[in-house]
Amino acid sequence: MTFPPRWGRLRLGTRLALGLGALALAVFAVVGTVMATSMEEYLARRMDDQMATTQVSLKKEYDRNNTLKSSGYGWYSALYEVRDGQPRPLDTEGLPDDPAEFTDVALRVIGGEEPAFRTEYLEGLGTYRLRGCEVADGVVMVSAAPMNDITTTVRQLVLVEVAAFLLALVAFVVIGRAVLRRGLQPLSDMAQTAHDITSHDLTDSARLPVRAAGDGGGVEVEELRTAFNTMLEHIDASLAARTAAEQRLRRFIADASHELRTPLTSIRGYADLFRYAAANAPEEREAHLEKLRSEAARMTVLLDDLLLLARLDAAEVETPLRLADGDLAALAREAADAFRAARPTHPLDVTTPPDPVRLAFDPVRLRQVVDNLLTNAAVHTPAGTAVALALAVEPGRVVLRVSDSGPGIPAADQGRIFDRFYRVDDSRTRGRGGSGLGLAVAQSLVVAHGGTVVVDSGPGSTVFEVRLPRRTA
Repeated sequence: MTFPPRWGRLRLGTRLALGLGALALAVFAVVGTVMATSMEEYLARRMDDQMATTQVSLKKEYDRNNTLKSSGYGWYSALYEVRDGQPRPLDTEGLPDDPAEFTDVALRVIGGEEPAFRTEYLEGLGTYRLRGCEVADGVVMVSAAPMNDITTTVRQLVLVEVAAFLLALVAFVVIGRAVLRRGLQPLSDMAQTAHDITSHDLTDSARLPVRAAGDGGGVEVEELRTAFNTMLEHIDASLAARTAAEQRLRRFIADASHELRTPLTSIRGYADLFRYAAANAPEEREAHLEKLRSEAARMTVLLDDLLLLARLDAAEVETPLRLADGDLAALAREAADAFRAARPTHPLDVTTPPDPVRLAFDPVRLRQVVDNLLTNAAVHTPAGTAVALALAVEPGRVVLRVSDSGPGIPAADQGRIFDRFYRVDDSRTRGRGGSGLGLAVAQSLVVAHGGTVVVDSGPGSTVFEVRLPRRTA
């Protein structure tokens, strides 16, 4: 069903009020029709009873005087003698000019219909109710009573009904529209909230400052308001995540560009020196070539870390891990041996359970995590600082701790040390470390294993704790 365009532009409250008004109008019409019809039938029955009573009196009059007296009040009565099956009026005085309707009723009585009723329009007189009955052997009486009073009464009733129903309809529509408008006000408020959202610049904002406030409107409106605010919270979270991702991406691009530019600049410089040495100082060529290899190797490590992080970010598409059952305690001891060989200036204490710690992990990647944490402890602490590696088994998980007794990490930097290219001293020098990707790679690998890594640091103590779920492949 289609509606006119103007109807579609009306407000919902107005349309609901008009729709309810149309329904009420139909109900009023049905009720009014039933009331008027019932009243008319009731008055007609009363008239029939009154005519029967009157004809009983007239029959007694006829039995006493063998004639009828005038009925009065606009009533008519006639006597018909039946001869050979045909009625013949005994007295036409006082009857209408054309008594054909009376004769027709008399014929009905002769035909066996008693009492016989008929409603007819008498020319020049109006609508009358006719009743015929037999008052003596071969004599039929026909009486006629005007129906003007019934018609007038029903007409007045219809007029009163129409006036009352119209007033009730107008009040119903006006009051109903006001009630509906008040009830739908929360929807209008939510629509205004939605318009307010469109006026805000969402490109750089991480939060929408508007919400659907207020109360009332019923359970349904409250559910809609809650869903609306939940949607805004979801949009807020999405905008915050998008803004943070864009900021990380911009920072990542800037840092990656800087980190890649530095070794490339060094390679270009050493290449120029190598070319100069090849022409003027052949004995220095090998030293310059070795420096070229060193810078290329450092850039390769950086690119490998970037590629690994990219693969970890896209883990839903490509899983960079090769899980297998292994002994984490043996892996920790191997990493400790390698650290002692590479960092003799930092004494290392290792604590592992005597029994194998079996779980599913990627031995290459998890070894990379342990190496990164140990290297980080050695790089950022003075020579001679004690480093500890401990492995513990807890209910449902395995905990690997790497701690040192160095100067600690400032509290302001602890929330960002796992960010890519982030350095605590925020310097671009490499006198104390690498590219700033080690901890970011370690955290991403731990998360890919389904675990978490946290840091707790203060003056004289820094502890990195890796928590892995204990599961088998």
